[in-house]
Amino acid sequence: MKAPKKVFVCSECDSQFPRWSGQCPSCRAWNTLNEETYRAPAKQSMASVRPESKEKAQTFGNMEDSEASRIVTGIGELDRVLGGGLVPGSAVLLAGEPGIGKSTLLMQLCGKADDNYTVLYVSGEESKNQLKLRAQRLGVAEADVLVLTETDLDSVINEYDRISPDVVIVDSVQTMVSASVDSFAGSPTQVRECSSQLILRAKADGCAIVLVGHVTKDGNIAGPKTLEHMVDAVLNFEGDRSQSHRIVRAIKNRYGSTNEIGVFEMTDCGLEEVDNPSAMLLAGRPKGVSGSCAVCVMEGTRPLIAEIQALVTPTAYASPKRMADGIDFNRMCLLLAVLEKRLGFKFSQCDVYLNVIGGLRIDEPAADAAIAMALISSLKDIPVPAELIVAGEIGLSGEVRAISSAEQRAKEAERIGFSRIALPKRSVQKKAPRLQDSQVVPVTGIYDLAAILAAANKENNG
Repeated sequence: MKAPKKVFVCSECDSQFPRWSGQCPSCRAWNTLNEETYRAPAKQSMASVRPESKEKAQTFGNMEDSEASRIVTGIGELDRVLGGGLVPGSAVLLAGEPGIGKSTLLMQLCGKADDNYTVLYVSGEESKNQLKLRAQRLGVAEADVLVLTETDLDSVINEYDRISPDVVIVDSVQTMVSASVDSFAGSPTQVRECSSQLILRAKADGCAIVLVGHVTKDGNIAGPKTLEHMVDAVLNFEGDRSQSHRIVRAIKNRYGSTNEIGVFEMTDCGLEEVDNPSAMLLAGRPKGVSGSCAVCVMEGTRPLIAEIQALVTPTAYASPKRMADGIDFNRMCLLLAVLEKRLGFKFSQCDVYLNVIGGLRIDEPAADAAIAMALISSLKDIPVPAELIVAGEIGLSGEVRAISSAEQRAKEAERIGFSRIALPKRSVQKKAPRLQDSQVVPVTGIYDLAAILAAANKENNG
C-alpha cells in the first residue's frame, strides 16, 4: 500500500492540488484550500466491486405507482416549507447561524413524535445532560425519542441498524468522523464521506434524515458544495439574534416549492409558530412620521405585509453615504437614480439609509414602489398616510409595472386594516381585486406616487 500523501482540497469545488495557493485554480475562490491526508485506495476491478447489477432499466409505464406518504412533523410552519412534511427516504439539510435556534427547532420536532414513527436524535456537539436540560426547558422530556451522543460514523450506523428509525436527526454533520477517511472532523472530505453514507443508507431503508449544517462567517453553508447537491432539500434558518422572530426559508426542495417560508418567534419555552406574521412585522409602526411606508410582498403562496423605513438627510461628506438593510443595495441605488432623473429630486446631495423593519429581507421587485414612496416621504418630510399601502415594480423610465397576485395582496392589506391600496394600473385593469371596505388606487408611474404624497401634505396643512 502506498504511503499517504498531503493534498490541498478546495472547500467550494472539491478540486485537489499538490500545493497550497491563495486562490483555487479551478473555481477561482479565495482562501478555500485546506490541507488533508490522502491515501490512494487499492485497485479493484469493476467485476469484483459489482459483479452483477440487480437494477434493470425500465420505462415509466412499467414502474409501479407509489404515493409516498409524508411524515407530518406537527410543526405547521416547518411542514409548510417542506411541502407538507418529511418524505420517507429524503435528506434535508438545515443550516443557520450559531445560536439561531436549529437545535431548538429539531428538539421540538422530536417532541411532536407519536407512535406512528420513531425518531433517533444523534448529537455530536452536546452531552446527554445538556440535551435533557434543553428537553425539559422545551417541555418535551417525556417524549419517546431515542438520543445518541456519538461522533463516530460507524457507531451511529450500527445503532441505526439496530433501531431502524423512521426519522434520523444528525446535529451536526460537521462533527461526524468516518474511520475510512484520514482527515479531521469538519473537513470537506469528512463531511462529504459521512453525508454520503448517511444519505445512501437512509434512501435504501426509506428513512427521512435531517442534517444540521454549520455556516461560514460569510453566511454560506460550511463544507463542500456537493453537500447541497446530495440532499433533497436545503433549509436556511434566518433571523437577527437581537430580534425574537425567526424565518425558515427553502433554498432547494425536490418535493415542494422553494418560495415558501415559515415564521417563528423565539420565546423562553422555545420556538412558537406565528400564524399572523404581517401583524407581528407591523407591530409598533409609528404614525405621522415621514419615511415609513407599508408594502405587501409574496413569499410563496403567503402574502406578507412589512414596513420599509427610509432616512434621507443632507450629507456632511464629499461622497454621500448609502446603506441598505433587508433590501439589495444595488436596487436601492437604481431607484435613487430613477427618482433623481425623472422627478428631479437631489438625492445625490443626501445620505440615504434604508431598512426593512423586523430583519426581513425583501428581494421581490414589487417592493420598488413602497421604497420610492418612503424615500420621497423622507426627503420632503411628508408622512405617508397611515391607511395607505403600496405595491408595484418601477422601471427605468419611471413607470410602475404590473405585479402578480394583486388580488391576494389587496385582500391581505384589507384584512390587516388598510383602507387605501395603491397598485399598478395594469394589474387593476387585468383583474380588479374584489374588496369590501378598501379603495384601490391605480398608479401608472412615480409621478402618481409623488402626487399622492402632495395631496396628503395639502390635506394635513389645509
